[in-house]
Amino acid sequence: MPDPDTSPTAGAQPTPPLGARVGLALADIKLAHSVFALPFALLGAVMVIDRVPSGERWPLLGLIVVCMVAARTWAMLVNRLADHRLDKDNPRTARRAIASGALRVRDGWALALLSAGLFLSGCAGFLVVSANPVPLVLGVPVLGWIALYSYTKRFTALCHLFLGSALAISPLCAVLAIDPLTMGILGGELGATGWSVILLCGFVALWVAGFDVAYALQDFEYDRSVGLHSVPSALGVRGSLWVSRALHGLAYAALVGAWLVEPRFGAVFGVAVLGVAGLLLYEHLVLARRGVSGLPLAFFTLNGVVSLVLGVLGIVNLLVV
Repeated sequence: MPDPDTSPTAGAQPTPPLGARVGLALADIKLAHSVFALPFALLGAVMVIDRVPSGERWPLLGLIVVCMVAARTWAMLVNRLADHRLDKDNPRTARRAIASGALRVRDGWALALLSAGLFLSGCAGFLVVSANPVPLVLGVPVLGWIALYSYTKRFTALCHLFLGSALAISPLCAVLAIDPLTMGILGGELGATGWSVILLCGFVALWVAGFDVAYALQDFEYDRSVGLHSVPSALGVRGSLWVSRALHGLAYAALVGAWLVEPRFGAVFGVAVLGVAGLLLYEHLVLARRGVSGLPLAFFTLNGVVSLVLGVLGIVNLLVV
């Protein structure tokens, strides 16, 4: 049976102008939520930015921003496209642009591929600016990996960790784009900064997985009814909250390790690390008291603050203090 979004008879309704279609897509994927990963990418870049000539630094940072926004847009559009039939039957997600039919599937794919092309163009930019081929070589595998999450809930409850890993590679990719030698690539050695980056990636992976477990509580009954896999669909509310707490405990241990291993991280970043402890504790207090009704505060506001606090104070510590 042909997809209603791509069938010849689907033209009964007028096609929105290109600008309206782009606006629908960007509003649906909440472009502003790039805040969850972008500060970590910029922090990773600043950790090694002094290893390239001063004239290359701003162009390289600009390319990282372009690649981050393009990569997230690609991943989120693939998510909406992969799930549009499921989203249509789920009351919480039925009004999403593609699920509701406001944005056609073919338009969603066109915008997703455009985002992927912009990301790969940004990767090529590193070759032009600093003769670094690593981003371009890894560009397609990165796009594949960050799109994989959208399909993992069909076969594993570890889907939350896949999502975490998709965001966690942001500081690693930024470091590889600036100076691959830091991570032991192209003949370099893995020193203190490289280990700190690895631990920072571990923090992001576990932190994101922890809040995604809590976020998935909204859909656990629907997931069970259609056979989708998640920690909530397997363990229910109480068990999922404990898994989320455990993941955030491990995440915090990795963050402390990243702070201690990198000698340039001093008291300013230490304040951020302590602040994250308070924010995570408050987040879980909100979830314990309010349950699913506390998710908007816990998921969007507090986790956005976590990302900004670590990114901004980390960069300040490296550049100013």
